[in-house]
Parts: sequence; C-alpha cells; structure tokens
Amino acid sequence: MSDFGFSKKLRLLGAADFQPVFKHARYKVSCQHLLLLAYDSATPFPRLGLVIAKKNVARAVQRNRVKRLLRESFRHKQSLLPAVDIVILARSGLGKLSNDEIRQKIERHWADLVRKAGKASDRREQQHAG
Repeated sequence: MSDFGFSKKLRLLGAADFQPVFKHARYKVSCQHLLLLAYDSATPFPRLGLVIAKKNVARAVQRNRVKRLLRESFRHKQSLLPAVDIVILARSGLGKLSNDEIRQKIERHWADLVRKAGKASDRREQQHAG
C-alpha cells in the first residue's frame, strides 16, 4: 500500500464503525462549516468517515467535491494523525466555499486534532508515570 492511499481499511464503512465515534467522541474540533469528531481507534492507524448531508450541501456536485477535498487532505495527513476513528460532518454553507477555503479549514482542524490528542496522551503518560 502506498503511504498516501485510501484503502478500505482506512475508511469507516458501516454504522458499527460510526456509532462509537458519535456516542463517545473523545476529541471535537469545529467551525461554522465543519465538525470533526474523533474516538480512540482499535487500529494502529487513523480511519475516516464522512457525513455530507444533502440538507447541508444541496447539490450532488458540491457534495462530491467536498468529499474529494476532505479525502485528499486525509490521505496527505494520515501519517501525522493519531490512531483515531474520525468522522467529519458538513454543516450548512460548506458547499459554497471555494476549494482553497475548504482546504484551509480542514488543515486547521487536523492541526487542532493532533494538538488535542497529543495533550491527552501526555496526560495519560503522566498518570501512568506518577
């Protein structure tokens, strides 16, 4: 597998994969247009699931463009991300943003997730050491 692939094992595929993230999200990062939820994964690598509702991004062309941009960003950042299951939910207005605006927002979200997960792992290490 190439380092930048998006194989089936890197995706959240069914309701059983999404449910723990929705119920027990450990990390949340949000803005006006996106909500990113993450939950510690049983796998040693991050996995991604997308929820792009027709209610929030009305046209299929826009939904597909948004999903493509989010998947592309995940593929490029996956080696830097912690081993968590990630669900990205689109909020209304996301489809109206330009590609560059969407890329900037998701880049900030990845950085926030890495920072939050890093703080949590630092706390866990301190608890085990002390």
